Amino acid sequence: MTSHGAADTIAAISTPLGEAGIGIVRLSGPRAFAIARRLFRPHRSHSTWQSHRLYLGHIVDPQDEIIDEVMVTLMRAPYTYTREDVVEINCHSGYGVLRRILDLALAAGARLARPGEFTLRAFLSGRLDLTQAEAVLEVIRARTETHLQVAAAHLKGGLGRRLSRVRQDLLDLLARVEAALDFPEEAGELPPALVRDGIALQAESLKTLADSYEAGRLLREGLLVVIAGRPNVGKSSLLNRLLDMERAIVTEIPGTTRDLVEESITLGGVVVRFSDTAGLRPAQDRVEELGIERTRERLRQADLVLYLVDASVSAAPEDGAALAEMAGQPGLVVVNKIDLTPKLSEDELSGHTAWPRTKISAKTGQGIEALKEEIVAQALGGGLRVAGEVITQARHHEHLRQCLTFLGQAQGLLDPYENFGNCAPEPPWELVALELGSAIHELGEITGEEVGEAILDRIFGQFCLGK
Repeated sequence: MTSHGAADTIAAISTPLGEAGIGIVRLSGPRAFAIARRLFRPHRSHSTWQSHRLYLGHIVDPQDEIIDEVMVTLMRAPYTYTREDVVEINCHSGYGVLRRILDLALAAGARLARPGEFTLRAFLSGRLDLTQAEAVLEVIRARTETHLQVAAAHLKGGLGRRLSRVRQDLLDLLARVEAALDFPEEAGELPPALVRDGIALQAESLKTLADSYEAGRLLREGLLVVIAGRPNVGKSSLLNRLLDMERAIVTEIPGTTRDLVEESITLGGVVVRFSDTAGLRPAQDRVEELGIERTRERLRQADLVLYLVDASVSAAPEDGAALAEMAGQPGLVVVNKIDLTPKLSEDELSGHTAWPRTKISAKTGQGIEALKEEIVAQALGGGLRVAGEVITQARHHEHLRQCLTFLGQAQGLLDPYENFGNCAPEPPWELVALELGSAIHELGEITGEEVGEAILDRIFGQFCLGK
């Protein structure tokens, strides 16, 4: 991994840009202390500098001009985030002062850190496994308490330790298979059922993890709820009512919404992204046509569809066609405008959909809380229940899926030999070993024990500068 420049001293602004009380410039690497000593003038002289202590003083430029009064922390390896020497300069936050201090550090010999490079160095030094490193970003991005709890558990290393235990058990099985191949007399007989049962035990544990991904995906990405229906049935009014704010334009003119309007709230411990869409009808112009195309694309992506109908008018053929088209998706029929004189015969909709129905008035707010409860019930089974380790990353899920495929193929190779007696033919141990090796490799891709530089660059490239 030397191409990542671990011998360099890196520097970056580690706090968001903008006016605030404190901003931090961070350095890590073999020259971090030397660079900091060139820039920093303490208020009191010190014969020795102690690790993990704050020192008050000024940052000065080469002409002895004071840039800012700061607090500097010098932290000696290996007891740091990166396991390298680390310096953090706590200054006043503001783009000008932060940028000036960073420029001085770069001029003194540091290199600008790449996105996520501090955390990458923590991984390369062995302080974090790859699941923990990825959890750092999840902690930063967590928008609900439940997601934060899951991310924090990953950051503590629970997921990595669990996968490492499974990987080690599979390595032990592989070692026995290879010993039986290479040293049959010394290793003795290897019962196929013993290996098969060992594989099945580990596969069961991994399947539990893989099955948790749907809940984890909702925690990470949120639930996409698309509001659809004909023009002027109250889609934008419903979005505003759900958000308790005027987010979408509401008029009596049909076709006001031409583009997707999206905002989020939290329901049942999950971020729910509500997407208001263009009304479904034959397009009146090219702009509306593009809006309706986007609506149909969004509907295909939806975790749940809220299809609005107007209680004050009769159902239209377009409603039946739209509901029939979405029959395979999860959804709710929302009967809006119940504050007006009813004209809608709900029986007209029954032949087109088996979706449950709920009644609301987006104008008065009647039925909105019941609608929220119904959304949680339909999409989350009453709420998101998270127990034990949960997979939140699509990358992890894909490697688990591949691992389970290889383990299943290994089991399949051994199944025909399960009921043979003492004169059983020898199983194809070479093929079993290949499948086990491939499964072990997939787990190593998750924890970082067998991961390439391209994958690391892609993972850490998602991080902000300074983390």
